[in-house]
Amino acid sequence: MSINFNNAIGLQLKLARTNKDWSLDVASKHTGVSKAMLGQIERGESSPTVARLWNIATGFHLPLSYFFVAIEDNDLSQSMLNSESGISISTLFQFDLETKSEVFCLTLAPLHQQISAPHNDGVIEQILVIEGEIEYLLNDQWHHLNKGGVVKFNANQKHGYRNVSESQAVFHNIIYYTSENKFSV
Repeated sequence: MSINFNNAIGLQLKLARTNKDWSLDVASKHTGVSKAMLGQIERGESSPTVARLWNIATGFHLPLSYFFVAIEDNDLSQSMLNSESGISISTLFQFDLETKSEVFCLTLAPLHQQISAPHNDGVIEQILVIEGEIEYLLNDQWHHLNKGGVVKFNANQKHGYRNVSESQAVFHNIIYYTSENKFSV
């Protein structure tokens, strides 16, 4: 059975909200995403941006890949979140409870910049540049990485990525959720 990408994310959001016994209003307060937008996402009427989906995951204290479970369970694992011009994200390894990690492949269009709000305390990101060159933002400063370059940082602060070339840039993003993060869904 095939499932629409937006519907799959919406189903996971509704499940998370139901499991926490949160109204749309309460979910909105925890995620910083409007009640109307959350409702549209749940109904599959709106495709969340990567940034918005991160806000939702952070507010629910969930790993990002939680929202891709229904997609991958329905043979759409090659699907990418392409809801924003300039960035796509695909899951390489879904969240693993034992290692408390997940791995994504991000592709940035030429000269695209992506800023991420702080994640929950204890979230650590590692990035490995696979193709092209990027810069990453930490402490309001951009730092350069070429192909093969790596970095590890605490993601509980504003951070970002930008492609500084005229060609696409691809990097793997390994996200660790330390024991400070409690997953309730």
